[in-house]
Amino acid sequence: MPTVCLPSTQLHLSRFVFGTASLFNAGNAHQRIALLEAAVAAGFTHFDTAPYYGFGWAERDLGQLISRHPQVTVTTKVGIYSPGGEDASRSAVFLRKVAGRLVPAMSRPTVDFTLSRAQKMLESSLIRLKCERVALYMLHEPELQMVTTDEWQRWLEIEVTRGRIGAFGLALDSKRMTPFLNTAPGLAQVVQVHDSLDGCEADCLTTHGRPLQITYGYVSAARKLGSNQTLDAILTKALKRNQHGAIIVSTTKPERVDQYAKLFRSGS
Repeated sequence: MPTVCLPSTQLHLSRFVFGTASLFNAGNAHQRIALLEAAVAAGFTHFDTAPYYGFGWAERDLGQLISRHPQVTVTTKVGIYSPGGEDASRSAVFLRKVAGRLVPAMSRPTVDFTLSRAQKMLESSLIRLKCERVALYMLHEPELQMVTTDEWQRWLEIEVTRGRIGAFGLALDSKRMTPFLNTAPGLAQVVQVHDSLDGCEADCLTTHGRPLQITYGYVSAARKLGSNQTLDAILTKALKRNQHGAIIVSTTKPERVDQYAKLFRSGS
């Protein structure tokens, strides 16, 4: 799989980034690690995660992967946290997820954009990921009014200088992204935004003179609209739309991972 120098940065990512939001649904610990190993074997070099994914287990599973493959790089996030904390046992997480289907509050995340919580969470994420540095550290779906932008930017810049963060930015949908682009562009050094072939939501960046960097959501958006296009057809068009950045893809099936890599091997 080819890599790309992310526009406006010095970061090199695999053209497809492996998303771990649904990793916990891939099965037991052995099955989850096997899926991540299959992604590395297929050429994925960058993985997207967050403390909320798997209620902390996505970061912990990636920590095992990074221990074996130190060349792997990671995006993790800050601001949305797991109910019950990120260090719960697998059985506790499973029970909370099941209970959340009946009582949604049981699995509803905690949203906290105070710097004191963020400082503690960065330490915790690094421990779970078993690394001293994350390539990308992203504010996870904040509204502009939730964030004291100057304080956040100063802290993140300090962490870049310390070497614990490679770069920082925002992981948002286009509706939430636009106010930051208008009034707090310093926090939007790297942008991860939902996009689709029909809606072209990431055009909120190009209207501000910004390149597409990291986009996601193409397949799920097409399926939601009832599209019968194949996975390959959707992603081939997505690669043409986001020509110079990276696209997050996800699966819980190891056999699907190689299908992503085949897009490049076939010349698509």
